[in-house]
Amino acid sequence: MRAILAGGGTGGHVIPALAIANELKKSYAAECLFIGTARGIENRLVPAAGYPLKLVRVGALKNVSLITRLKTAFDLPRALWGAGGMINEFAPDVVIGVGGYASGPAMLSAVVKHIPTLAFEPNAVPGFANRMVARFVSAAAVHLEETAKYFRHGEVTGVPVRQAFFEITPKRGGTPTVLVFGGSQGAHAINEAMIRCLPVLQREAAGIHVIHQTGERDYNDALAAYKSHSESAEVFKFIEDMPAAFARADLVVCRSGASTVAEIAAAGKPAIFIPLPTAADDHQRVNAEALARHGAAVVVEQSKLEGVWLAETIAALLQDQQRLLKMGHAARELAHPNAARDIAAMAARVAGIE
Repeated sequence: MRAILAGGGTGGHVIPALAIANELKKSYAAECLFIGTARGIENRLVPAAGYPLKLVRVGALKNVSLITRLKTAFDLPRALWGAGGMINEFAPDVVIGVGGYASGPAMLSAVVKHIPTLAFEPNAVPGFANRMVARFVSAAAVHLEETAKYFRHGEVTGVPVRQAFFEITPKRGGTPTVLVFGGSQGAHAINEAMIRCLPVLQREAAGIHVIHQTGERDYNDALAAYKSHSESAEVFKFIEDMPAAFARADLVVCRSGASTVAEIAAAGKPAIFIPLPTAADDHQRVNAEALARHGAAVVVEQSKLEGVWLAETIAALLQDQQRLLKMGHAARELAHPNAARDIAAMAARVAGIE
């Protein structure tokens, strides 16, 4: 079996794509080629995982200036031509689009060439590249039930997540602990909100312990604030072992990108989601609300971080252990431990291998 995985840009696209490739290799002895762009995180992660990577030149069309859109429009025919050449050379049995700039040209080229295609969509609302090809793909693997309606032959598979998250057991007793993070680079708005609300949080939730990943930019300010206003905290620029941090937490405060939402579900952790308001198509808010509707999370809009809303929400949840347990149970009901296996099986079926 030969498979192309096209797309990337962020870890939310690339990390699940690598999990799918690993499963294809393990279960179907597949040869996999990745197609990405020069500025995506795939340039670091894909070669490190041992897979070949080819690049197309294509930019953004949404939420960018007119000049950028015009430049992308001019680049698009060349990107389609380039992706088509890569497909001809590799001769895949299936092309899997994982979202991101490179996904569109590769998937469109595959559709034109009548090569089986599988769209992978981790967000509740499909990104631009997947919406562009939604009517033409052979099938789609989605994270949430409400996303399947955008595609032909959509199937809920979930998002591949490291096994370590599924092995986390519910935390009972001990020091009330909150894990705060905003992605690998941190989230400035969340960092500032936590710094501002620390005095109130210490008063409303006495004895609380905070584990906070700030990113590089806000690390020193956050560290100084916790030393001044917190009795118990650990502040990191980056947390290497995130599953271990999850295991120690009673509650997680974070953004709501697709991979983070999938990790919350896999770990069975109650969460306060603070969606990134500038995310494309407001997909982080939709992701967060999908878990909130199941009773697994609380959504706090970034616009409400100016006051003490965040501190009061954290304190109220920590003081209601029964609610935390119910939220964690609801989150785990949305987990998909076999996501990579199921997506690989879909790709094999679409390719006519199974």
